[in-house]
Amino acid sequence: MGERPVAPTAPELVLETETGSTVMSPGRDYHVGRDPLSDVVLDDVRVSWHHAVLRPEADHWTLEDENSTNGTYADGQRVHEWGVGPGSVIRFGSPADGPRAVLLDRPPPASERPSGVSVPAATGTFRQPATVRPLSARTVRIGRDGENDLVIDELVVSRRHAELRAHPDGTYEIVDLGSHNGTFLNGQPVTHALVTPGDIVGIGHSAFCLVGDQLQEYVDTGEVSLDVQDLTVEVDRGRKTLLDQVSFPVGEKCLLAVVGPSGAGKSTLLNALTGQRPADHGTVLYDGRDLYRDYAELRQRIGLVPQDDILHAQLTVRRALTYAAELRFPQDTAKAERRARVDEVIGELGLGQRAEQPIHRLSGGQRKRVSVALELLTKPSLLFLDEPTSGLDPGMDRSVMHMLRDLADDGRTVIVVTHSVLSLDVCDRLLVLAPGGKVAYYGPPDDSLAFFGYRQWPEAFEAFERDQGWDWAGEYRDSPFHHQYIDNSSGQPHLPRATPVGAVGPPPKVQSWGSQLGTLVRRYAAVLSADRTFLAVMIGLPCVMGAMARAVAGSALTVVTAMNVLLILCIGAVLTGAANAVRELVKERVIYQRERAVGLSRSAYLMSKVVVLGTITVLQAIVLTLVALFGVDLNAPRGKGVLMPPLLEITLSVALLAFTSMMLGLVVSAVVTKEEVTMPLLVLLAIVQVVFSGALLKLHGVPGIEQLAWLVPARWGLGAMAGTVGLARIVPGPLTVDPLFRHLTGVWLLNVGMLVVLSVVFGYAVARLLRSHEPAVMRK
Repeated sequence: MGERPVAPTAPELVLETETGSTVMSPGRDYHVGRDPLSDVVLDDVRVSWHHAVLRPEADHWTLEDENSTNGTYADGQRVHEWGVGPGSVIRFGSPADGPRAVLLDRPPPASERPSGVSVPAATGTFRQPATVRPLSARTVRIGRDGENDLVIDELVVSRRHAELRAHPDGTYEIVDLGSHNGTFLNGQPVTHALVTPGDIVGIGHSAFCLVGDQLQEYVDTGEVSLDVQDLTVEVDRGRKTLLDQVSFPVGEKCLLAVVGPSGAGKSTLLNALTGQRPADHGTVLYDGRDLYRDYAELRQRIGLVPQDDILHAQLTVRRALTYAAELRFPQDTAKAERRARVDEVIGELGLGQRAEQPIHRLSGGQRKRVSVALELLTKPSLLFLDEPTSGLDPGMDRSVMHMLRDLADDGRTVIVVTHSVLSLDVCDRLLVLAPGGKVAYYGPPDDSLAFFGYRQWPEAFEAFERDQGWDWAGEYRDSPFHHQYIDNSSGQPHLPRATPVGAVGPPPKVQSWGSQLGTLVRRYAAVLSADRTFLAVMIGLPCVMGAMARAVAGSALTVVTAMNVLLILCIGAVLTGAANAVRELVKERVIYQRERAVGLSRSAYLMSKVVVLGTITVLQAIVLTLVALFGVDLNAPRGKGVLMPPLLEITLSVALLAFTSMMLGLVVSAVVTKEEVTMPLLVLLAIVQVVFSGALLKLHGVPGIEQLAWLVPARWGLGAMAGTVGLARIVPGPLTVDPLFRHLTGVWLLNVGMLVVLSVVFGYAVARLLRSHEPAVMRK
């Protein structure tokens, strides 16, 4: 029987360099080099990409040079392999002035670490405080305004954001001052709370910690790591596994591509990493912090570009980004500040020459750049993209991937889920998922095909589908790649499998409800006014329907024409209202879901549709009625309506019917999943309304049918119009004796009131349907 391996007992040391400290625990190796994914990154041309490695050996540490070009020097001499310990001085690339590192015999005391971060030295944010200031015995004001004691120059921070108040007993309290993006204590939103040593107070991209008699500020600059540990996602009460113990580390400034055959769990992984659908088990560490535990705070630092463009294609690039900035930045952000940030992002992504062009005129790759620009407005540290090259030609594919490479090099962690394998060479790491949500490979893209034993990716994907019983995950787990790129590549401890905390509420609203409504109304009006097809239909439909009714009516409503004219008005109101709305929610679903995730009010969004479409619909109804009936003898009893002049009453009835049909159209738009099915449903909707209006069939006194007709707006709209003109008197017969057609005040008010009630019911239904399309973490 072989000897049982003994775990290293080497002491825990701290490696100090000019750029920060790295705590070295004896459970793994630490790589040094220019590679941004090294444990210790030295940005010096004399340092090789993979320069040296520090390894725990039994009770001590060994420094080994990895065949570097300019050498490694310990204690003044060039070494290939050398024992090191506390006090050792190491030079890389030059014995005289190469980058210097010193080994210390112990890490900082635990009391000086932020309590929510296990190994601060292994993070980009908490490795070293950006500023240190003595704690004041008075209130410390924090915000974006230059008059604050602590100024955070970020647009996501309010001008007067929060206060750190000192109490007479020496304790401190953080108080939110009604900020728009919130103040967080250990990841949770607070209005006021006591702060103890080690607590993390989060404001924007900054974190503040009380350490002794000091207040330390740590800034998330974007150079963050992501450690994914044992993520498992199950459905059908555990009977089906979509992700199976997926683990991998993502270093700072890393571009990671996630590939795999259809059904391998790529989208599930994306949802788990962005928090839209947290994993059932496992942990995601965002730069040392538990993403699920602190999700309320950290989600503001995550950008997500879905596969479908999150843009209104009718707007110009600059206008679309300007409206997005209005919705995403605090209400106290000045117009000039928003404009400056929009210009900065346009320049960063090379969109300057396209800024005034409508988005629908851009190429696929350029539209994707605009989608990315929208997400970059708030400077996310983690950027996720779902199939950004889908539908693009090979040239555009490579252009988009090089754009992502540049974004990572500028100081972000970028993760892209893709089916394309054309440009994997620009990525730092590649994650290959096998069917069943298992890790089949994680490491450099250049080594992946050789690992699988194939020359082309289609062959590898065919093997995944063909050899369903093959243990791809086990084969990778037993390989040196797993040891090098997963076991030994993370500075964070491997935490036990955990279940995510309870559901997190929706993000804070960065603007008041009224301000959001104003922005949404202006944006929606701009989108519709730029849609020439919509404008043509909007103007033409009521005119055509009104002209048809006028041709039938002649000079007066008679026994021959009255019912037909009212029925045409009814159909016209139904078509204009429903046609306006039936596409408007489904075509914007991806946009709504993303904006909802960053603080959009559901009710403000719905109300913007109601205000704009309602105004258009009412105006169309007025045009429809006037074209049809102006100057026509309506033959009302004694020439009067029930409560108002007959033409005004009929106009009001048509307008209410059109508005209620518009609300019903929004219901249809919220139910369907594809825009293509809305037109057939519009035709069906019109037919149903005509049949149940009471103009073709006897409804009163027919059990079941009569009650079903109560849900049809045309039933009440036609009733109101018929009551105004006294239809039973003009056209005697079995249909016109309907009680809802009577020329009585109570009956007319009932018809009109039911249209109002149905509008409210339909509005409530739309709100509930919008909620059902949101990820669970965003719902109230």
